[in-house]
Amino acid sequence: MEINLLILFLALLADRYVGDPDWLWHRVPHPVVLFGNAIAFVDKRFNKAGKTEQEKRRDGFLTMSALLVLAGAIGGLIHWVLTMIPPFGGLIEALIVAVFLAQKSLGEHVARVADALRNDGLVGARRAVSMIVGRDPQVLDEPAITRAAIESLAENTSDGIIAPAFWYALFGLPGLLAYKMLNTADSMIGHLNDRHRDFGRFAAKLDDAANWIPARLTGLLIAVAAWIIRGSQAAARSFNVMMRDARLHRSPNAGWPEAAMAGAIDVALAGPRVYGGVVANEPMLNGAGHRDVGADDIDAALRVYSVATALFMAVLLVLFFLGLF
Repeated sequence: MEINLLILFLALLADRYVGDPDWLWHRVPHPVVLFGNAIAFVDKRFNKAGKTEQEKRRDGFLTMSALLVLAGAIGGLIHWVLTMIPPFGGLIEALIVAVFLAQKSLGEHVARVADALRNDGLVGARRAVSMIVGRDPQVLDEPAITRAAIESLAENTSDGIIAPAFWYALFGLPGLLAYKMLNTADSMIGHLNDRHRDFGRFAAKLDDAANWIPARLTGLLIAVAAWIIRGSQAAARSFNVMMRDARLHRSPNAGWPEAAMAGAIDVALAGPRVYGGVVANEPMLNGAGHRDVGADDIDAALRVYSVATALFMAVLLVLFFLGLF
């Protein structure tokens, strides 16, 4: 496991400062795009209208299981090939792992929302935030845009960085690729609509389980980052808000990093929002926090995010050196 920790540290380092090379993904499809194509294929092929609930759940379970096994097998095969070319194989694996992380790109996307709020008005800010959230951007005012950006930052710190890193640390490339396949499936078919309620049920439930530990770990990292940046009072508020409000969120996992971030920078997050023209009336996280939020609050969240991810890298490095003894 120690070598996985070192490779993961190098991957996070590369992703933090280099990120996804646009020139490459303009020429070849990103692996997650290929995962999405595979999920779309099985959805079209096996999720047929007219099937019973039980048949859709069975087919969703079987097809998702097959995709997870396939993703894990591909990861295992790649790792096996790379073990034959030491030490370059380890460096190549670190680059592959970096492809599946979203550290730099997440920060950049959220920072664009703050820049747009300052320079482009609501039209530009709505366009920027629509790249990272699924809610209807045209109904968002400045505080709602800000909350959406901060919530996306907190949630995707878990889903896009900590969770894939966690599963790589435990199971190497098979664990990482299987997780990314699962998380991609959840985003595509794990919805409570008529088409996917049953077929995507297994993917949604398994994704919840896969993110259970990473989401809570992310919340703790955010609380510690708040202590480093803003002092013990902010850290205590972040932790207490997380423990009190995380379960108010509709998701069993997203509420943990979001509530921790709400407490860390003392803003109220969540609340009513619109998806596809339907209003979702949800409770606020850290309801006592200030609500007249804007670009400066996004900047504050980004500082917490940067320190939290750096802390995670430091923990990995410490664990690696401890494993040598």
